[in-house]
Amino acid sequence: QVQLVESGGGLVQAGGSLRLSCAASGRTFNTYAMAWFRQAPGKEREGVSCISSSGRSTNYADSVKGRFTISRDGAENTVYLQMNSLKPEDTALYYCTAVYSCSSIATMLDYAMDYWGKGTLVTVSS
Repeated sequence: QVQLVESGGGLVQAGGSLRLSCAASGRTFNTYAMAWFRQAPGKEREGVSCISSSGRSTNYADSVKGRFTISRDGAENTVYLQMNSLKPEDTALYYCTAVYSCSSIATMLDYAMDYWGKGTLVTVSS
């Protein structure tokens, strides 16, 4: 059974940092790109960041560029999202999954594999 478990969310003040983790089990995703998505209340799920299978290529939404850093540990089958300089508009439920393509953040959801965890909630207070 494939499971993706996101963790590391919490309540933080604006300007603070959090590090999210996504641990995969049941299969290896080392040959796939991995991505983080988020969904704010009342909004659609959107792509945040993506990392290639090798880890050498990354992509970010304009709204988080320069503040968030995605990384992966193949041996641990885990993907991370380091979030710095957090803003209230970053408040959302954050999910990770494997994707078939990292080329466009805007359309990344269309290329997401149908494995979703419960997400981890990030709340940024002003």
